[in-house]
Amino acid sequence: MIHPMALLQSGPGSNRMKGSKSSQRWRARQASDPYLRLAKGEGYRSRAAYKLLELDRKDRLLRPGMTVVDLGAAPGGWSQVAARAVGRRGRVLALDLLGMDHLDGARLITGDCNDEAVLARVLAWVGEGGADLVLSDMAPNLSGMRAVDQPRAMLLVELAMDLAEQALKPGGGFVVKVFQGEGSDAALRQLRERFDRVVCRKPDASRSQSRETYFVAKGFRVA
Repeated sequence: MIHPMALLQSGPGSNRMKGSKSSQRWRARQASDPYLRLAKGEGYRSRAAYKLLELDRKDRLLRPGMTVVDLGAAPGGWSQVAARAVGRRGRVLALDLLGMDHLDGARLITGDCNDEAVLARVLAWVGEGGADLVLSDMAPNLSGMRAVDQPRAMLLVELAMDLAEQALKPGGGFVVKVFQGEGSDAALRQLRERFDRVVCRKPDASRSQSRETYFVAKGFRVA
């Protein structure tokens, strides 16, 4: 059985063979990507930071003093955005199966959110007060076969939803990456049963050819 977190990507272009046509196309796309240039110029660790920045502008997710859990955080772009927004009075926990370099304003945990010991550490860090916001930009290693990739992606969504339900305080928020396809409508219905407001967003920084979207949920209702 493949461990759920083993499905996560280890980095952009990690499974491309150097010199192949697909690798050449990937490098050309990277070179022309305006969000990569912005990230380098503004000091963000990844272009993904601009996805969360846009979601925050539209849905007012982040504010000073919040407690935030970031799942699948490496290399740290979303955690950077969160840490800057919550400030010194806030707290950010960045969790990933891969190790991350030190990030000012964030507590880093390397581990699998499906591991009971790791989950216990996360919940202990959150404390009895609960988290204000849980973020998940987790994605599987994509094989290019939708019949394989979609179930893997939805498994990660389910893991993030389960952790959010355990960690969030009443009224808290949740953002999760979802690949549209089998299982995504069911996940949306499930979120609408537990949150007061749920919307679907595709930030400008999401590549047009990608099926990724984000479910943004606010107003968590404790069962």
